[in-house]
Amino acid sequence: MEILQGNRDRDAGEVSVLGSDPATGTRAWRFRVGIGWQDESAPAESTVRETVRHFARYCPRPRDPEEVIGLVGLETKADSRTKALSGGQRMRLDVPLGVIGGPDLLLLDEPTTGFGPAARRRFWSLIRALAEEGTTVVLTTHYLEEAEALAHRPAVVAKGRIVAEGEPGALRERYGTGATVAWTEPDGSPRALRTGTPARAFADLMGRCGGEIPGLTVTRPTLEDVCLRLTGQSQEDAR
Repeated sequence: MEILQGNRDRDAGEVSVLGSDPATGTRAWRFRVGIGWQDESAPAESTVRETVRHFARYCPRPRDPEEVIGLVGLETKADSRTKALSGGQRMRLDVPLGVIGGPDLLLLDEPTTGFGPAARRRFWSLIRALAEEGTTVVLTTHYLEEAEALAHRPAVVAKGRIVAEGEPGALRERYGTGATVAWTEPDGSPRALRTGTPARAFADLMGRCGGEIPGLTVTRPTLEDVCLRLTGQSQEDAR
């Protein structure tokens, strides 16, 4: 991620972000790329509003500071000093600092680490809103449910290399191990079948059961299943 930002030199190969090499990106290029810093860059004694306004002064066409503060739900903390914010609130402040310049591209490196469930879902809503506005968001995460909720084109990285990328449905179809159809037999015993044709399995069960299928559930592969298969981990290893 730091190489994409232009903050670290690559060892080899070529990198292009918005048509430019980040290592030699111009000032105009840098204004097109927003970054979630995660480096305690906000002055501890400044308020949230002062911090966002300060960053806005460096941008040729900044967004409204009050608007971006509201995007992350910090409007009630706008006059609080950053040192008084909780850890989750400080991380949410990274996003206004990244989007204040109205970037075409926003780079976020594991932005929800340390968030509680409610804060994480508020953050997801923010990312969706930015995407709907036309901002491209590149986000890294170890939370597979986060990738499931947000990604239009997820990429799976293993040992420093991209081993698969594509639309979520295409990845599940290509690398998933099929759907799991579960039901309860007339004697009460649970049964399960993994199949690539769940509709056919459903039809067979309908014929056997004569209509209603007790305890029927169909579970399709998730991005977590895809990731574990591609990285060679088992479910037990992942825990």
